[in-house]
Amino acid sequence: MFTPVYFDHNASTPIDERVLAGMQPFTTQRYGNASSRHEYGRAARRAIDEARQRVAYAVGAHPTEIVFTSGGSEANNLFIKGTAANLPAGGIAISTIEHPCVREPAKQLVKTGWKLQRLEVDGDGLIRRLASTNWQRAPSIVSAMLANNETGAVQDIVQIAQLAKACGALMHTDAVQGLGKMPIDFRALNSAGVSAMTLSAHKIGGPKGAGVLVLDKRVDLQPLIAGGGHERGLRSGTENVAAIVGFGLAAEYAVTELPARRTQLVGLRDALESGLKRLDAIIFSQKVERLPNTSYFAFEHIDGETLVAKLDRAGFAVASGAACSSANPEPSAVLLAMGVPAHIARGAVRVSFGAGNTQMQVDEFLLALTSTLAELRGLVAVAH
Repeated sequence: MFTPVYFDHNASTPIDERVLAGMQPFTTQRYGNASSRHEYGRAARRAIDEARQRVAYAVGAHPTEIVFTSGGSEANNLFIKGTAANLPAGGIAISTIEHPCVREPAKQLVKTGWKLQRLEVDGDGLIRRLASTNWQRAPSIVSAMLANNETGAVQDIVQIAQLAKACGALMHTDAVQGLGKMPIDFRALNSAGVSAMTLSAHKIGGPKGAGVLVLDKRVDLQPLIAGGGHERGLRSGTENVAAIVGFGLAAEYAVTELPARRTQLVGLRDALESGLKRLDAIIFSQKVERLPNTSYFAFEHIDGETLVAKLDRAGFAVASGAACSSANPEPSAVLLAMGVPAHIARGAVRVSFGAGNTQMQVDEFLLALTSTLAELRGLVAVAH
């Protein structure tokens, strides 16, 4: 079977074999419902409690602040919609580069009388001018992602949270891409004004189907899912014990192995970008702090989707920056928000490394990229 080299870890990561081994018993022998009072149920409850402690420790939170969900999208929706449900219709401010699972629930609030304010970013993808922003009205909710899934650019969340706090707003950050790639301290963020933070297991070597909303217990929100009162009444439904166990283990490994992992990933990224510059690539957000594993780039007159497809056939799985439908591929909304021209944004390609990637793979990728670009540029020249 043909297996391309995987360079798309910001989309999802392979499950760590140690994590899978820890999950396995809860898919076979230890199958109890964590709400049951017999030993099978108590064993499941103990496993969830241990996972909750592991996740909390990984991000500097208290176990009682950890609310397990089905993933990052649900956690983001839970905070935005759940908080809004307990507030009079007011203002919600989000950045122009948020993930759709923040952007779309915010837009849904507009239909119920909320006012949406977009926090603009500069050409590097950062919310720099926020302190001088003329708020249309003091927002009740603010959400800004910690690190962008496309560019990897890391925001100054403390500064944004301090302004939100001064406005009396509840501040949320989507930290899905940051976990396992940079240190995260919820206690410090919480002191600055962050009330909630979203995490996801499958970005750090854990399973799909497990997420977390780290929530300051002083925040009152309505659950999206009502039922048996699981997760302190904030997320009803029988717990996915195996996935939660996997999240706990993945979070523990992500933090203990972070220093060595960052060194490895930065080395791979720097080697890649050295080669990209020789090929005249435009590298986005390269002047600011980024995730250590992420490189987002484009080439003049080269379509990103075409390049991604050809690289896939050459044995490398990377991501395009386009938001595609079968009929209408659109340029990256993140790049457009950064002021990148549409014809450049349509060419965007993202490489995001993981623990299993090597320098040899980067070298081979650059060779494949070089030959692919020569082919595509030749076709462009003929067309003109």
